[in-house]
Amino acid sequence: MDITEVPVSDDKKGKKKKNKNSNKKSVREEGNGEGAGAEEKEEKMEKSDAAAAFPPTFSVSEIKNKQRRHLMFMKLKQEKRKQKMQLRKKKKKEREALGDKAPPKEVPKTIENQRVYDETTVDPEDEEVAFDEATDEFSAYFNGLTNPKVLITTSDRPRGRTVRFCEQLATVIPNAHVYYRRGLALKRVIPQCVARNFTYLIVINEDRKVPNGMVLCHLPDGPTAHFKVSSVRLRKEIKRRGKGPTEHSPEVILNNFSTRLGHSIGRLFAALFPQDPQFVGRQVATFHNQRDFIFFRFHRYIFKNEKKVGIQELGPRFTLKLRSLQKGTFDSKFGEYEWVLKRHEMDACRRKFQL
Repeated sequence: MDITEVPVSDDKKGKKKKNKNSNKKSVREEGNGEGAGAEEKEEKMEKSDAAAAFPPTFSVSEIKNKQRRHLMFMKLKQEKRKQKMQLRKKKKKEREALGDKAPPKEVPKTIENQRVYDETTVDPEDEEVAFDEATDEFSAYFNGLTNPKVLITTSDRPRGRTVRFCEQLATVIPNAHVYYRRGLALKRVIPQCVARNFTYLIVINEDRKVPNGMVLCHLPDGPTAHFKVSSVRLRKEIKRRGKGPTEHSPEVILNNFSTRLGHSIGRLFAALFPQDPQFVGRQVATFHNQRDFIFFRFHRYIFKNEKKVGIQELGPRFTLKLRSLQKGTFDSKFGEYEWVLKRHEMDACRRKFQL
């Protein structure tokens, strides 16, 4: 079988080589152009993402990439913040332009101001409330006939944090004494307190080396309140705290104890302190009730001028939640309870409060 050779001209070979080289050059040029254009496109995309508003049906949770989802969420948050700032500035300019004719500011809706009305809300001018105050267990303190004397103790085998909390609490309450429990039952401790003319017994309970409960028993006839304790901060843990408190009797502030139950708890706290505060010490003990949580703060104040007042926290700070109120002294088995917290029934409505 004869094989014939097909001659290939040099021009075709050159053309093929030239085409390959030209294709390579065009690809390189297009690559360079696309690289420069890609950077510009990315910058434009970022600007457009930042400037463009998100559609109303957009949901960040639909993005599966975690980093991308976080980035989009931060952009969305930043955009909302800008819109709020712009709206606030616009309203401020309108109010300044209108001057005295400006409409009153809108009151924001909160859980506190949307509170469900309670039938037991105390009216200060009510004769029945005034009669109860004149004849209850605390009337002798508010009339200046009796001075409070407080005993503070702990549960069995207290840890260091609980002991330090009791010691600092004793510096806040005048005429308070700290004693170790030594394994005694409260039914044996209460008669000893009454024999030594103590008017209050405070027991600090702990769990896992942290204070978690407080029993506040008024002597000799009660009542007794049991609180849950949380968010305890000792003096060393408070930033920009002041020097230790002095021995002056502090002023007492009670906020938002509006119901009959709250009124009783407020008087229970107020009777811990002498009714003749020494204003020279400039110290204030505050019990602030908000959504049935009682926040305790201890401050020292100073008048800088006629309009400005500076305050400095002294500590300790903690939060109380009422669990039960019992008539008489402490008796866990046979005591008569005036009020007991039932979480699933009482906490069903978020806008209804007990204190």
